[in-house]
Amino acid sequence: MSTRTVTIGSTVGLHARPAAIFVKAANEAPMPIKIAKEGGAPVPANSMIAIMALGAKFGDTVELSAEGDGADAALEPLAELLAKDLDAEPSS
Repeated sequence: MSTRTVTIGSTVGLHARPAAIFVKAANEAPMPIKIAKEGGAPVPANSMIAIMALGAKFGDTVELSAEGDGADAALEPLAELLAKDLDAEPSS
């Protein structure tokens, strides 16, 4: 299993727009991705409801995990997304 520990960079946390951007990216991964808030149970990263329920705020630490060939490559861009202030990024 591959993992990445990331500090949430969005000033609003994983709420609304940043969560939607992350979920969209997680849905494009070639395998299921899980995300867990420090000390919490992992949830599917491709579920908007699960991501919002995490209650991850700016500065919180989360762990991404995936299994299988290419897991490291799949986690890297997701970790980079979470570390950015996605609410400050221009809309695409």
